[in-house]
Amino acid sequence: MTHLLILFFATFSAAFMATVPPGLLNMNAAKTSVKKGKLNGVIFSLGVSTMIMMQAYVSVLISKFLFRNPEVIDWLLKIALAIFAIFAVYFFISAKKESTHQMKMVKVSKKNSFFKGMLLAALNLLTIPYYSGLNAMWNEAGWIKFEVWDIATFILAAGLGTFTVLYLYTVYFNKLEARTHRFSKNSNYVLSALMLVLLVITLIRIMYK
Repeated sequence: MTHLLILFFATFSAAFMATVPPGLLNMNAAKTSVKKGKLNGVIFSLGVSTMIMMQAYVSVLISKFLFRNPEVIDWLLKIALAIFAIFAVYFFISAKKESTHQMKMVKVSKKNSFFKGMLLAALNLLTIPYYSGLNAMWNEAGWIKFEVWDIATFILAAGLGTFTVLYLYTVYFNKLEARTHRFSKNSNYVLSALMLVLLVITLIRIMYK
């Protein structure tokens, strides 16, 4: 039971931090809330979170398949190492950019906001490798055992972590909008540091495996 709590909070935190920087998903959730009402923004956020949970499940299946083949475990850890390195550089470069980019706004009606959220989330191709890398880390740490409750906890935490951030955007966007650039820069630095920490931990596990 203890490892499930650790798994939940670790995955929730990782999903939360990955969704914090202003981007296509959270900015559309916020602007949908402003233009169509907070309820519509929440529905949009639920659509995004649902797709994130589906992608997290696919990530678990990929990791599960690879871990059942011992000869590729080392390769999986190396892949996770590469993923964290790429994300660390990506978030650092994003933080260093001084110019702000206008976020694209997708028109969302109340009728199909849920499916619009799912569609936009599906277009994010980095989600699956991100959660696959996390899954490899959590497996090596003994936090996930590829059992039903472990998988369910991982998927639920990923969805809730994402939804929490999107919900905050829908509620507090008016306060954040004036400081979007500074907020984005600082959060990207934090994410870059987090990826470096995960990279170092993974490297240590590879060296002492």
